[in-house]
Amino acid sequence: MPSKKALVRHPGPRLAEGLVTHVERTAIDPELAAAQWESYVAALADHGWETVEAAPADDCPDAVFVEDTVVVYRNVALIARPGAESRRAETHGVEAAMAGLGCSVNWVWEPGTLESGDVLKIGDTIYVGRGGRTNAAGIQQVRATFEPLGARVVTVPVSKVLHLKSAVTALPDGTVIGHLPSVDTPSLFGRFLPVPEESGAHVVLLGGDALLMASGAPRTAELFRDLGYAPVLVDISEFEKLEGCVTCLSVRLRDLYA
Repeated sequence: MPSKKALVRHPGPRLAEGLVTHVERTAIDPELAAAQWESYVAALADHGWETVEAAPADDCPDAVFVEDTVVVYRNVALIARPGAESRRAETHGVEAAMAGLGCSVNWVWEPGTLESGDVLKIGDTIYVGRGGRTNAAGIQQVRATFEPLGARVVTVPVSKVLHLKSAVTALPDGTVIGHLPSVDTPSLFGRFLPVPEESGAHVVLLGGDALLMASGAPRTAELFRDLGYAPVLVDISEFEKLEGCVTCLSVRLRDLYA
């Protein structure tokens, strides 16, 4: 059976202080957020994912969005250098976790910035969003790290949302999905399917036809059912208030040495 591991990090005590850039700040319920996180982790486990917790980063309000800290391609982990300076300490525990999982660990160095929510991998193509948190020097370091391993790196402009994967993700067949008002240049993707709700643009591929997605996008879930997929719905409303989505809350590692 293929190895499926997911790196996660429990929401910390300062979650309500997390950064917001493109949305209006609203109050966070920490107890509800913790319960939603537990349900998210349980959904991963129910579909065969072994979850590995990164060390707490309680002084970092956004640390629960662990995906932003690292990009993994084949068995190589590139530790991010967040564009938001307040998030840079989040990477420390992630370095240790990646090494413990057997990855070769590399780093993004100054002046590069990279938040991995800007990275969408489809097969050997790595789309990287160039926006407010990821700069050109960071993208160049993604190229330098992964292109020698066989990846093709494509830069995508991001101006309407926080990260590339705030706007688009992909279905198991490689079709990119997104809510059109949030996508700068849908023509950059070979196959693009618009979805009717903003939160419907975010899916985690659980394996087979199963798609983990937010419960706040019922029309998109119905669209996916009509296409033959099996949506698995989780309520992540407290994290959406901080511009988070289902992809942000874990780093999924499939067949690490494939």
